[in-house]
Amino acid sequence: MRNHFNKCIILSTVLLTFAVVADAQRRPSRQRGATQRPDTTAQQQNVQQNTNPAAVAGYNPYGNVPIQMAPQSGGFNDTLKPSLRRDAAVEKSMFKDRIPLDYEYLRADDALYTQRVWRDIDIREKINLPFRYQAQDDNGDQRFVSILVKAVRDQLKNGNAIAFNGDDDRFTTFLDSTAFEKAISGGSQCDTVPQYCIDDPTKICKYIVVCNNLNPDDITKFRIKEEWVFDREASRMFVRILGIAPMRTIMGQDGVTERGFSPLFWVYYPDLRGVLARYEVYNPKNMGMSRMTWEELFEARMFSSYIIKSTLDNPLNKYIRSLINDPILRLLEGDNIKDKIFNYEQNLWQY
Repeated sequence: MRNHFNKCIILSTVLLTFAVVADAQRRPSRQRGATQRPDTTAQQQNVQQNTNPAAVAGYNPYGNVPIQMAPQSGGFNDTLKPSLRRDAAVEKSMFKDRIPLDYEYLRADDALYTQRVWRDIDIREKINLPFRYQAQDDNGDQRFVSILVKAVRDQLKNGNAIAFNGDDDRFTTFLDSTAFEKAISGGSQCDTVPQYCIDDPTKICKYIVVCNNLNPDDITKFRIKEEWVFDREASRMFVRILGIAPMRTIMGQDGVTERGFSPLFWVYYPDLRGVLARYEVYNPKNMGMSRMTWEELFEARMFSSYIIKSTLDNPLNKYIRSLINDPILRLLEGDNIKDKIFNYEQNLWQY
């Protein structure tokens, strides 16, 4: 009996010793955790303020796996350097001083007939390829969308806003510098993509932050808002462009199918005429005879387009696509509207 009692005492002593040693080992870790907890909380607060994990110093939500920023591609970052010599065989300084001619004044009482028309210019058509002319000049990128972006940025630097919200073609809301840069980014989002190791495909070696910016080559359409007016004093039809908007392509989930187009921003055309008069249009046949400016191209109607909306027989103010589902019939309806406007002027004369 006494031996059994002694064994119980020894076993209790051993268990008490293990408990004291374990408690002594846990106590320093608790102290270290208490000192490190504020730093961890501060890092989490910094992460909440900065949505880019790679930009937060000392914090990596992916553990010890490194994070790398992918090279930026696309965007409207026009950083071309001007030539230090005259990069032409002929002097072209006079082209920079061009001023567009003033419009002929139209009285409201003389406007016998007025129709408003919206058109889309598809620059993938052969006649519209000068809109996609990729060249570098002292004026910057020669693509038409880049000319628009540069003109808006230059005006914003001078304190003048000429760009308007893309959702409203009535030119009611100006875009400041921040809103304009957000608009031309196309709503680009940054995503963290894992990159697996070559020797071990199941292991992640690093993460790459990829930001998809809108590329100027992705702009394949421009929308024009214009008004046709028959002036009874001059006995002729006038057309005045009111606004121009580059169109962003909305792709489907497969990344190939085009679901539609959305305006990035609107520019009031009369505010833009002075800028367009200083840019020459690319002539694929003879660059020496390229004396036409972008302002002259629009005034001479030297582009191909199709009507997507008009005020003619449209009391509900709807686009043609909302009334006609078949794309071929939409084009035919647009040509029908064009013929009606043209025939109105012709039917006023007798031969």
